[in-house]
Amino acid sequence: MKTSIYIICSVRGGTPPEISDYVLDMESRGYDVHFPPRDVDQSDPTGFSICQSHRKAIMSCHEVHVFWDRTSFGSHFDLGMAFALGKKVVLIKTYQDDGPEKSYVKVMQEWNSHLEDLS
Repeated sequence: MKTSIYIICSVRGGTPPEISDYVLDMESRGYDVHFPPRDVDQSDPTGFSICQSHRKAIMSCHEVHVFWDRTSFGSHFDLGMAFALGKKVVLIKTYQDDGPEKSYVKVMQEWNSHLEDLS
């Protein structure tokens, strides 16, 4: 069985080409990758069906890989779903500096050591 990965990244604000390159690299290594800008119809006028599609994909994946842009509201939503579902998370890149205060970046850095607590 292939390991499946869900990618959290900015969609509405544009997706940097480096993320598409990462997806192609992971697929060439044999991973099954769910890439929201490519794999989910983004024309939903309310966003509900988009959120449903993302929830189903996150539920069925093994890992969530994150390109963190704190200005992406969809990324916040998807990260919350991954947390609630107790998924393993891999922080690939952050697009803003992380200050000394608590943050989602710090949560993601500590996340996997608490996977048993999430289930």
